Amino acid sequence: MAETRSKRPQGEVPSDFNPRDYLANLWRIPFIEDTEPEKIDIALRERIKELNCLYGIARLAERHHDSMDDFLKALVELLPLSWQYPEITCARIVLEDRTYRSRDFKMTKWRQTSPVLVHNLPVGDVTIFYLEERPAADEGPFLKEERVLLDELAMRIGAIAVRIAAEKELQEINKQLSLERLALQEANAALRTVLAKIEDEKKQVYRDMQINVEKVIMPILHALSVEVPKGQRKYLEILRNSLEEMTSPFISKVVNHYHSLSPTEISVCNMIRNGMRTKDIAHLRGVSAATVNRHRENIRKKLKITNDQVNLATYLQSLT
Repeated sequence: MAETRSKRPQGEVPSDFNPRDYLANLWRIPFIEDTEPEKIDIALRERIKELNCLYGIARLAERHHDSMDDFLKALVELLPLSWQYPEITCARIVLEDRTYRSRDFKMTKWRQTSPVLVHNLPVGDVTIFYLEERPAADEGPFLKEERVLLDELAMRIGAIAVRIAAEKELQEINKQLSLERLALQEANAALRTVLAKIEDEKKQVYRDMQINVEKVIMPILHALSVEVPKGQRKYLEILRNSLEEMTSPFISKVVNHYHSLSPTEISVCNMIRNGMRTKDIAHLRGVSAATVNRHRENIRKKLKITNDQVNLATYLQSLT
């Protein structure tokens, strides 16, 4: 049977872990017993400058959170102070189509550069120049710690560029949404104004029609009823009822609430509401009582009171 290995609990430090090697990989600060005190003092001063540089980047990014241009203008002046020979150091940052140079900038052969990446694509670089020759170190006249710092600077510039671009895009989207919301509000207000105007015009048309019927047509029908033979007066009565239906507020309300009712059913509704019996409605409309009863059944279905113990005349009167 194969030997089973016990799993180390999560978070437990392995037995072969060497903290000296681990710290050395994180940052190049020599241990006291590794070198001379003078070299330790120099190394600590260099690390302080590097930490100040990283802290300065964070502060500049916070101060110029909405402008990559202002951030890089300030950063390029900060960088020379963090290298081993700041008095002869100058810096250049290239980002897409813009170039930023520190004061007294001059290109020389003593340089150290690192690419700036955005979404893993090169968009520029950060370069440090020495204006004068200096003793050889780990990378020309530059220290290996300065290489680590420069790569970190380039990475942070790329990350800050992504963040600022995302914030600007979000601000533009919010601005566009605000404009669209304002336009929609204005359109809604204009639509409400138009609808209110249309409703007012409809009411005015209804009032004008009602006045014309009452003041002009009805007096003529009344005068005709005296002159027309008694056997033909029922036609005048039908005409009068039809005109009254056309101008009735009840008809308007029924049409608005129950669009499925036919014109004939609306006419029958008005007669039922006015207390007319089935045979009277049939006589007036010239149809059979069975036809009127079918109209009544269809009206109850469309008004959704088929199974309710509700009197149709009473229900219709409640709609006024």
